[in-house]
Amino acid sequence: MREHGPRAGHQCLARLAQGTVCKILGQEEINPHKVRYYLERRDAEFEQKMAEVLCVYREVQVLKKAAAKSKKPGKPVAIVSYDEKPGMQAIATTAPDLSPVPGVYPAFARDFEYRRHGTLSLLAGIDLLTGKVHALVKDRHRSREFVEFLKLLDAAYPAHTAIKLILDNHSAHISRETRAWLETRPAGRFEFTFTPKHGSWLNLIEGFFSKFARSVLRHIRVTSKHELKERIMAGIDDVNRHPVIHTWSYKLAEAA
Repeated sequence: MREHGPRAGHQCLARLAQGTVCKILGQEEINPHKVRYYLERRDAEFEQKMAEVLCVYREVQVLKKAAAKSKKPGKPVAIVSYDEKPGMQAIATTAPDLSPVPGVYPAFARDFEYRRHGTLSLLAGIDLLTGKVHALVKDRHRSREFVEFLKLLDAAYPAHTAIKLILDNHSAHISRETRAWLETRPAGRFEFTFTPKHGSWLNLIEGFFSKFARSVLRHIRVTSKHELKERIMAGIDDVNRHPVIHTWSYKLAEAA
């Protein structure tokens, strides 16, 4: 500013001090030294696709109310919120953790060095009507792994149940291999509703992944990828012992 200000006709800026700049920015609550990220809407059909997802959540709400009022089973349908959580690192310690000592060390002490054993991907879907979590843990999350998850769902529900999935536009979800397998299933067995691009926040499974990462994966140390897989599936089993029915409410009134 001292260099370019006088050239632009502002001679007073030639003696500008850093403290003055900080004071001005502070008064205006501007923090140019900080960066906050946002997602720009790049999907021309964002609103339409969001409305389709919200309509599925509205259907969940209607089905829940109908089940509470009537003892007669309605049309068999399962609605599943699905996504993948890739890049879960299998990290091992290189030295034992040290337990807290009252009055000396208030927290666990862990050596800075660690050993990597690779990564795993969690493929998971929440049944929005029952709260049950269906999950697979794989080395990767390609079309073949996604088809394996669909087979898991196919085996989990009676043959006459319609299975509706909310998911994003990952290439594995719309690949030739995936479409070929879906064509082998009866008409109406699977129905996909895709979230818009940069609209993954519309998928309820994202909240589950966030909570799972904090409660199960945070600070986790294992001796192998196999141990990490076992601990992840143990965490899923624990969730399914006391399933929580997730509810979406944001803008739901607009999906009449």
